[in-house]
Amino acid sequence: MKETEMKWSSLAAVLLVFVGCQDHEESETLVLATTTSTRDSGLLGVLVPMFEKETGIDVKVVAVGSGQALELGRRGDADVLLTHAPEAEKQFVTDGDSEQRRAVMHNDFVLVGPRNDPAEIKGESSVVEAFRRIARSNAPFVSRGDESGTHMKEKKLWQEAGVEPQGNGYVLAGAGMAEALRMASEKQAYTLSDRSTFLALRDRLDLIILEEGDPVLCNPYSVMVVSPKKHFRVNQKAARRFANFLLSAKVQSIIGEFGIELFGQPLFFPDAHPGNMD
Repeated sequence: MKETEMKWSSLAAVLLVFVGCQDHEESETLVLATTTSTRDSGLLGVLVPMFEKETGIDVKVVAVGSGQALELGRRGDADVLLTHAPEAEKQFVTDGDSEQRRAVMHNDFVLVGPRNDPAEIKGESSVVEAFRRIARSNAPFVSRGDESGTHMKEKKLWQEAGVEPQGNGYVLAGAGMAEALRMASEKQAYTLSDRSTFLALRDRLDLIILEEGDPVLCNPYSVMVVSPKKHFRVNQKAARRFANFLLSAKVQSIIGEFGIELFGQPLFFPDAHPGNMD
């Protein structure tokens, strides 16, 4: 082979490697561990494709309970978390698994149940008292039972009510919010739900909202980038891009309007503020 031909051959090989590297970068994957409520409400179905289109980054969504999402982060099996378990999130940061916890949005929890309301909780201003009434009536109750943010809130409410839930009427679903709601509907039982998932599914459920509005039912969601100092496999650059995407003015506006067209009310309320981004 002539020297000129050899040079062109080498150059072509370098270009092929360069192009291959570009393709690899464009198709990088980000692992998002989040709650079932962000998926079941339909919000992720809007935001994730938008992020992928803007960045070329593929997002692998793992929708589980907040407790399981945090555990994925502790193992370094996720790059970024979107969860709603404030106390557990603070501990996650304290333990060095993330450098910062940033507010994204909030909605609220609602206590739903059968229309005949056997525990007579309708109109009760205190959700803790509503839980006591459910216990006294021996009415069936379906618990997420999965260490999700909703399950953590439920356990805290039982504790504040001075009740240890037990017996055949207390059913542990061990599943996401959508499945727990379907189970409660079938059993004509009470359950604690985030408002967004309930509204998204209400046409398929024989349940109504019986308790709402108590300030303790506020349900904040936060985003955390998993620390690469503790977990070297983390795709920190992509994770930060996703976190800042959620906190951007454009996406915060989308979050605030999501659900209005279908349900007549927003499913989430934006919480990001100037200076909350990296």
